[in-house]
Order: sequence, then structure tokens, then C-alpha cells
Amino acid sequence: MRGKLKFILIALLSLLPLSLRAAGQEEGGLDMQSYLFGHVGDSYEWHITKVGDTDITIPLPCIVIDDGLHVFSSKHMAEHGYTLNADGKLVDAATMERPLDISITKNVLALMINAALLLGIILGCARWYRKHDVLKEKPRGLVALMEPVIMFVESDLIRDVIGPGYKKYAPYLMTAFFFILVNNLMGIFPFFPGGANTTGNIAVTLVLAVFTFIMVNLFGTRNYFKEIFWPDVPVFLKVIPLMPIIEIIGVFTKPFSLMIRLFANTLGGHIMILSMVGLIFISASMGAVVNGSFTVVSLLLGVFLDCLEILVAFIQAYVFTLLSAVFISLAHPADEHAAETVKTE
Repeated sequence: MRGKLKFILIALLSLLPLSLRAAGQEEGGLDMQSYLFGHVGDSYEWHITKVGDTDITIPLPCIVIDDGLHVFSSKHMAEHGYTLNADGKLVDAATMERPLDISITKNVLALMINAALLLGIILGCARWYRKHDVLKEKPRGLVALMEPVIMFVESDLIRDVIGPGYKKYAPYLMTAFFFILVNNLMGIFPFFPGGANTTGNIAVTLVLAVFTFIMVNLFGTRNYFKEIFWPDVPVFLKVIPLMPIIEIIGVFTKPFSLMIRLFANTLGGHIMILSMVGLIFISASMGAVVNGSFTVVSLLLGVFLDCLEILVAFIQAYVFTLLSAVFISLAHPADEHAAETVKTE
């Protein structure tokens, strides 16, 4: 249902009259394409706000390996002989070739901040439990909020799906759940240090999917690999070998689906919310009545989508963890408990 809503809203935006967009751009209005991709894309500076005609930004460190190591602020990029190409990537100003770029961009800094925040939350909870007897004192505040969530993920998600051997995989799955959750929620928060599109960046979701791929195949049982390379099918399907090829492709399509699902849902949510806000500025040149109508509709839909995205932040973390747990359980076909769980799904 939510996927259909996204499709309808994005389709409606794409069908806006060309005269509306042209009018906005001719009169110095909002360039929707630059506005959308400027917010959801990565950058070498962190835009905070705009005061009058002045943009308030935080320049980030550029780290380039090109005939040596070069470290400089993005504010002084031109002074060091570098510029940005049409895709917003750092290139050599003279040759327009891309050097080895390991800069701390907006998304990288956001990942560092969110990881530090998650680490602080978890260590804070652990510190409380070390200093208090839970049989005599109940947790309060953040600890009281985290405890049921952790118990839910560990008991009702990881253990029920994987089965008796779940403890081996619980640390990774718990980390993946809370890492995605924190990044999703911080991406919705509109002020610094929030607002970065981290889980809507395919490089981030790719790394998460690769970790799941490693967990599945590194700890897979003999029976799991037997089902891949020599499945229980008629011999001619093995000799051709049709079924082994299909099974091997399936090994890679499972983490690929994890990567695309998280990336597309997060990116689509950001684009929908930004589009609703952008309609206010696009319609500014069409008069007070039209602009006022768009403003009311955009505000109501924007608030609704924000609330929906908070819910989706939890759902996407849950779905990624659930599917990762299911894929891990499929790597243990000898485990009857896991097999029953997969059949139920």
C-alpha cells in the first residue's frame, strides 16, 4: 500500500504542467531537480540554513591521494587545483580526472555521528545495568525505552527465526537493526546533525547487504552448500547444470534484494517529503490563491509523510533484520526449528 502511495505521489509530481516549472524557474523560483538531488545526494559540505542570500554551511575535509596525500578543506578546493564535475564528484581542475578520493563527505560524517550516537546509547544502557540490580530497581528513561525493543528483536525476531543456534548471529543482527534504525530516524530529523540521506545511499546499503552475505555463507552448513551445488533434483538438471546455476544466482540475489529494498524505500521517502515542501515554492509565482492552496495541501501531506516515515524507519530496520535472519536460517537446513519457521513465512 505504501509503495503504491509513493508511486502515485511521484507520478503526480512528474505530471505537473511544464508551464508551472518553467514559470518558477524564469522568475527565479525553485529548480526542483537541483533542490531534490541537492538534499538527497552527498556533498563536500554540510548545508545548515540560508540567511537572506547567504548560505550557512560547514566545509568538510577533503582527503585526496593524487601524486601524494593532499588534505584540505572543501572551502579551499580551488586553491589546491580541484573542482567538482557535473555529478558533484571531486576532480582535478586541469585534467578533469578523478583522483583516489577518501574525503569525509556529508554522508560519511553523518555515519560517524550516528555510529557514535548508537555506541553512546548502547554503552549507556550497559553501564546502567552494571550499576543497578534489576531485581530491585526498574530501569528509567532511555534504558526503559531500549529494554523492550532489544528484548523484542532478540526474542521474537532473531531467536524465533534462526532457532537454537541464534546466539552466534544475534550480535550482528542486533547491530544491523539499531544501526539502520538510528540512521533512518536521524535522516528524518531536519536539522544538523540530522537530515543526511545515509540509508538512502546505495553504497551504505551495499555494505550492509555484503555483511549479511558473509554471515550467511561463512557459517553455512554442509547441507546448505550441497543444496546449492548438488540439489535434490533429477540428475539431468544437475548435469546440465540448470539447478546449480539457479541456486548460485539465488545466493547473490538475496543480499541484492536487501540492498535495493532499504535504499529505494528510504530514498523514496525523502523525495516524497521534499517534493511536498517544494510545491510551495514552485507555485509561488501563480498567485496567492493557488500558492495558498498548495501550501495548505503540502503542509498537511508533509506532516503526514513525516509521521509515516517515522513508522517506516522502524519497519525497514525490522524487515532488513528479519530477512537477514531468514537467509541465515536457510543456511542451516538441518535445523528443524528453522525449517518450520521458513515454512510458516
